[in-house]
Amino acid sequence: MHDVSPAPSPAGARGPHQALLGLGWDDAWSAAFARHLAALDDAHLARGPAVGRVCRADLRASDVLLPTAHGLEVVSTEWAPSLRAAATHDPTALPAAGDWVVVSARTRARTEHQLDVVLPRRTTVVRAQVGGTSHGQVLAANADVAAVVEGMVPDLDPARVERLLALAWSSGAQPVVVLTKADLAPHPEALVREVRGLAPGVEVLAVATTRDEGLGPLRGHLADGATIALLGASGVGKSTLLNALVAPGGGGPMATRALGAENKGRHTTVTRELHPGPAGGAVLDTPGLRTIGLDAGTRLEAVFPEVDELARRCRFGDCEHRTEPGCAVLAAVEAGDLPGRRLESWRKLGREQAYQAMRTDRRLAAEHRARWKAVAQQQRRSPKRR
Repeated sequence: MHDVSPAPSPAGARGPHQALLGLGWDDAWSAAFARHLAALDDAHLARGPAVGRVCRADLRASDVLLPTAHGLEVVSTEWAPSLRAAATHDPTALPAAGDWVVVSARTRARTEHQLDVVLPRRTTVVRAQVGGTSHGQVLAANADVAAVVEGMVPDLDPARVERLLALAWSSGAQPVVVLTKADLAPHPEALVREVRGLAPGVEVLAVATTRDEGLGPLRGHLADGATIALLGASGVGKSTLLNALVAPGGGGPMATRALGAENKGRHTTVTRELHPGPAGGAVLDTPGLRTIGLDAGTRLEAVFPEVDELARRCRFGDCEHRTEPGCAVLAAVEAGDLPGRRLESWRKLGREQAYQAMRTDRRLAAEHRARWKAVAQQQRRSPKRR
């Protein structure tokens, strides 16, 4: 069994604990862990609770980076029964890559460690699930930077950039747009200008990973101890970017494949994983997103600030920007100040957000009715007071 060391305080960390600081451990996380320990009884304390960070989450189990007597190591953990029970109510409460978690030792079990608690998240990248549930799906937890990755070739997709930016802004992390394959694009500067128009207030980076160009700002974030979440579709170069950031000398964690005959990248990532940086920080890779559903809390106003500003000038406060007289948004489109494609994208994402909010409201109402029904049934079964 691994000799799991207790979590350090940032001020006094030495030896193997130093690795936790490189992953982003700080005083606030230490205080959250201390609050958890204060609530434990002697039996739970005897199991040696330690703090670590999830580097991979699978069904009912997670791989966690833990400080041990031998340094920072990956250990396999099984979820505590309380976490498995939480899945029936809210899947977003389950451990996800990037989570800081509390792990304890187990005996006479298939794995030596149990994942007991997920510490409260600071940021969360969540997308709506495509199935029948209205719950979201956590793509990345506790990211400091949410990098929207889009390839310059074969065809840059402005609508996809806007959609991913909505996820990034809503996460609480700092958004950045990374345009890959700049060495293959005939006019990369023009594409950078176009994307800057789609991402007001967001840094836009053009990178050529095969030439190791344009990666300085991202490496700067890692050197500061930040966690960077990579968000993008299949084939945009996320795996190559990951390798360049966490293993600049080669031999990175992700096997990548070159562009095919039609200049289309081939998808290699199939799960969400956290990879420590070479000198601090971490990169959180996500699978290629074929569907990017928006959940009810998505911040569209951050993605389309010019539409939001124009809407304040409309004659009617409830203007839908379709046929109403005195609509400043339609006037801007007519004058060429607002691209029609941009307005259509805003409308589409707004419809999805409203639909997801409606589904969430219905689910919450149904859960409320179910709770009261259970209470009423329990009262009917209980002996009547005299």
